[in-house]
Amino acid sequence: MSSSQPNSDSNSSPSRSGAFAAAVDKRVEKFTESISFDRRMFQQDIRGSIAHARMLADQGILTSDEAAQIASTLTDIGDEISAGTFELKEELEDIHMNIEQTLIDRLGDVGRKLHTGRSRNDQCSTDARLWVREAIDRIDGLLADLQKSFLSRCDRDADVILPAYTHLQRAQPVLAPHYWLAYIEKFQRDRDRLIDCRRRVNLCSLGTAALAGTTLKIDRENTAKQLGFEGLVANSLDSSSDRDYLLETVFCLSTIAIHLSGWAEEWILWSTVEFDFIDLPHAFCTGSSIMPQKINPDVLELTRGKTARVVGSLQTLLMLTKGLPLAYNRDLQEDKPPLFDAVDTVEACLQVAAPLVAGAELKRASISARLHRGFLDATTLMEYLIKRGTPQRSAHHLIGALVKLATEKSVTLSDLALEEFQSFDSSLDDSVYDVLGVEKAVQAFQSVGSTAPAQVASQVEAWKSRLA
Repeated sequence: MSSSQPNSDSNSSPSRSGAFAAAVDKRVEKFTESISFDRRMFQQDIRGSIAHARMLADQGILTSDEAAQIASTLTDIGDEISAGTFELKEELEDIHMNIEQTLIDRLGDVGRKLHTGRSRNDQCSTDARLWVREAIDRIDGLLADLQKSFLSRCDRDADVILPAYTHLQRAQPVLAPHYWLAYIEKFQRDRDRLIDCRRRVNLCSLGTAALAGTTLKIDRENTAKQLGFEGLVANSLDSSSDRDYLLETVFCLSTIAIHLSGWAEEWILWSTVEFDFIDLPHAFCTGSSIMPQKINPDVLELTRGKTARVVGSLQTLLMLTKGLPLAYNRDLQEDKPPLFDAVDTVEACLQVAAPLVAGAELKRASISARLHRGFLDATTLMEYLIKRGTPQRSAHHLIGALVKLATEKSVTLSDLALEEFQSFDSSLDDSVYDVLGVEKAVQAFQSVGSTAPAQVASQVEAWKSRLA
């Protein structure tokens, strides 16, 4: 271990050089610190620093012994932070300076060599990229779990027909698995966006230094390979100010949250007495402090509510970066709280969503008892007329008139007598009843991607293979 040389500013941050004529005001220390939140990136900071030290040794800038000392001591520091025995100091500003100052305290000049060929600018960016990459992978796994929960319902609910809605008005009948597949598709798009975003996150900025690079002969490909990056950030000036990867990540998270919120809203409605479509698992509901009969869908309501926080985080990042000149500006320190909160919030929502989906039960009798309401077979009847040669707009008008007649008589379309159909179109015969009623209407669908039983069964099998 190297002995320590005199250090005139040993009680201040390593980032303050001898150019300063006064110590930092305590109020400034408190105002500028980020250790209260960026401590979450300590593992990424240590990994990046170890990779940087090993690269410096490979390039002959450090000795192999110095790199080994640095790596060993950084590992010890990481273990202490994990165990809660490491003192994090506000006056050292951030996680990077806390770790580096401790390294200097323990290794002296060897510790002072670690920051060779890098800046806190590229160091912070690298740490954030590593942290976001891991978060994306976790969230992708949680989305896959949620997809599997919806998929597990498809066989279970294969025989259930549901009313589908537009404008919250009953529109057409669909198989329950068709509903579940719709959510699987939404969350797959979310996964696809994350995977695409990850390609831009997974570029190494370490070695771009403050903004112009370094005159030292470092090997950026070396550190990128050690840290599992797919490539390098190409421009050092851009690297210092780039937060696009955070904007894109939190946009992806916002879209996930919006999809979760839409699902939550639908199931909140379905769980009401008025809809009476679904029983939510009681382990994911809460009660009332005054009304003993209440079983409230609070998890779903909070999922809907927490979406506002995630979208708010995106708005914060957009406003934070909207007017910044090249290259680094201290404003960018404020990027971590909205990032962390967006990730934490989406992860929390996904962790409760999958078991809630798996544990809910459709109220088959209630759904079936009211399926005849709303003329769900009207569009199928219209298309029956089209197949017989009636122009679409003429068929649309004719079925509207039949719906009006049935409404006035308080009956379904299938309850109308053949003579009543023929009063609107004399060419109609008994075959009109072959497409009436929700069961027959569902069987009549044919197009790819529709709720046709064969189409749904094919999609279910395809997703079983895809998610296996």
